[in-house]
Amino acid sequence: MKVLLIGSGGREHALAWKLAQSPRLTALFAAPGNPGIAECATLVTLDVEDHAAVSAFCRDNGITFVIVGPEAALVAGLADQLRADGIDVFGPSAAAAQLEGSKGFTKDLCARHGIPTGAYRRFSDAAAARAYVLEQGAPIVIKADGLAAGKGVTVAMSVDEALSAIDDCFDGAFGAAGAEVVVEAFLDGEEASFFCLCDGTHALPLASAQDHKRVGDGDTGPNTGGMGAYSPAPVMTPEMVERTMKEIIEPTIRGMAADGDPFTGVLFAGLMITQKGPELIEYNVRFGDPECQVLMMRLESDLLPLLHAAATGALDKVSAEWRDETALTVVLASKGYPGAYEKNTPIGFVPPDGDASKVFHAGTGLKDGKLVATGGRVLNATAMAPTVAAAQAEAYALVDRVQWENGFCRRDIGWRALERDKV
Repeated sequence: MKVLLIGSGGREHALAWKLAQSPRLTALFAAPGNPGIAECATLVTLDVEDHAAVSAFCRDNGITFVIVGPEAALVAGLADQLRADGIDVFGPSAAAAQLEGSKGFTKDLCARHGIPTGAYRRFSDAAAARAYVLEQGAPIVIKADGLAAGKGVTVAMSVDEALSAIDDCFDGAFGAAGAEVVVEAFLDGEEASFFCLCDGTHALPLASAQDHKRVGDGDTGPNTGGMGAYSPAPVMTPEMVERTMKEIIEPTIRGMAADGDPFTGVLFAGLMITQKGPELIEYNVRFGDPECQVLMMRLESDLLPLLHAAATGALDKVSAEWRDETALTVVLASKGYPGAYEKNTPIGFVPPDGDASKVFHAGTGLKDGKLVATGGRVLNATAMAPTVAAAQAEAYALVDRVQWENGFCRRDIGWRALERDKV
């Protein structure tokens, strides 16, 4: 099978690395890719926003399956164009991608179909949103409605912080994403990420992970796109997985189908495990980044037929096998991230693959033939071991071998699981 992978981040490098291991794969192309992806795929120059050009490339090169990594292309309707042109595609329609493209859309879906989530209100007017916050008090959560690269959410522990977040949204800090704001009740508990494949009718549970959103150790500082993750998340016990499927995932799939927008692709549920059980914080309609990196390390099964089954309505005919070990990834980011940072800083050395370790490329490029950092989140040092503590030690040993003066990372990825082990 000839496959085109859309994207250029650490998530796409992890997908490419896993896809390249499939005996069913005859050729893998990636657009635009990165230097890490280039080790296992042929990079092609394509304007992903030109959907007709992507379709034409597939036709011209005999590509029968497209895997869309990032959310923006899905929200923009790339999958719709490909399906209309008879090309199998892993990823939801633009209508179904509203599950990530609009926080308000998802909250309304939850309200209609009885899916547990925090109480909320939607606002397109700053004054009304501010008045609601003053009425509700803090802690409270402020979300830009649209896509904001993981940075449009503020968990405000004070009213002043909430009001400032509202002002940021309506003043254009997140562009069009902040034209509408969702104000949510604060949910108290432990966060977890849960992934499952969907084909519009069936759901195949994958695995759990736990992300570390804030930039600093101890979960301090501003939110980022993710500074590290590990899988599985101990808080997602078999009972909690079963409840998540029955109370959140399955009602979502039924609800989307009933509303005329059946969901195909991967559902990434951001959960809060509260005293009442799992509650939905938000949905993403693509693999998480950096969660995908740890999932791909743990996946025993061939990835390609799983994704193709989701794309073609055949999920009931496949299953996924997982390694029992823990996988943990540490994000190396450019100094200054998630604020302003210097680009094109040289990366002197990236450790080669080990038996159970790999550095995935996220924001890298080549300048004059030399590897440089081109993004905020740049490398993902990933390791797998029998315990969280061992995986953490291996991942940080990998981090310490990277030669990149402008990089930094958190030093406590996996801390919740380690605290749980102590208890």
